[in-house]
Amino acid sequence: MKNIPFLLSLALCLVPSLAQALPPVTGLVELREVEVSYPAEAVLEAVRQATVAAQVQGRILAARVDAGQHVSAGQVLMKIDAREATQNLAGAQAQLANARANFERTQNLYRQKFLSQAAYDKAEADFKSAKAAAGQAGAAASYATIKSPLTGIVAQRLVETGDMASPGLPLISVFDPRALRAIASIPQYKLAEVDRKPRAKLEFPETGRWVAASRVELLPTADPQTHVVTARVYLPENFPGALPGMFVRVHFVVGHAKKLLVPASAVLHRGEVTAVYVVDGQNRLHLRQVRLGETYDGGDREVLAGLAAGERVALDPVSASIGSNR
Repeated sequence: MKNIPFLLSLALCLVPSLAQALPPVTGLVELREVEVSYPAEAVLEAVRQATVAAQVQGRILAARVDAGQHVSAGQVLMKIDAREATQNLAGAQAQLANARANFERTQNLYRQKFLSQAAYDKAEADFKSAKAAAGQAGAAASYATIKSPLTGIVAQRLVETGDMASPGLPLISVFDPRALRAIASIPQYKLAEVDRKPRAKLEFPETGRWVAASRVELLPTADPQTHVVTARVYLPENFPGALPGMFVRVHFVVGHAKKLLVPASAVLHRGEVTAVYVVDGQNRLHLRQVRLGETYDGGDREVLAGLAAGERVALDPVSASIGSNR
């Protein structure tokens, strides 16, 4: 029992030596055929989105939802105090009832040959006009209840309870998170290459995730100022972790070529120096500066200088650097 502390301290001293003795996990620098692409910066947007604006004047009585809440199509979002529109509706309905009664009386008298055709036409026109006015007043009154135009998530609520609404004032925006697309621009000198067979992949630079686009649409006109064509690049339905407004990089596939690739996990950044740990035949580590190019699907990096095909590199350069310094 007296020797336990001594044995524990001895074991702790041996751990670094054991860790140093373990060979590093390595990856291979390979010359592989990859898809050559034209990268373009883009921003995600919802395919189905809407900003609901007020169509009647009045004070907002109730704002029932807030940003981030799920809503269903037809769900009541807000209530506007539109008593003026309600009064107009009541007046229009009263005029409609009077015009209908007058038209029915005129119609009976006309059939009995007691009234002229002109009197009948006037009564009919007054009835149709009153009917249209009542329908218009009813539509205006219905605008006091703001409903969601689609099923989705509230992106932003632009007003608060008690604010004054007026026709055209934006109230709330809603989007469907299930369908997103990236909006990118393609210069006209690249259009011929991309337009042959529109295909693209989307890269999320912050997370390193890649996903193949479900489809690509090129708008049929170019901007006369910048001479670029807008491309809509659609993500797969219900793609997780994507939100409207996110920055993505769209890679439009334009061909194939052989590139020298190194795993992205092997790359070490020290200030302005980019390097990898090359592992020789005796599992010894050698820090070597490299020059890298584009990132490809899966995270592999193109090697422009510093490595040759067939060389092995440490896939965990941080641990490798600690082990090499012991």
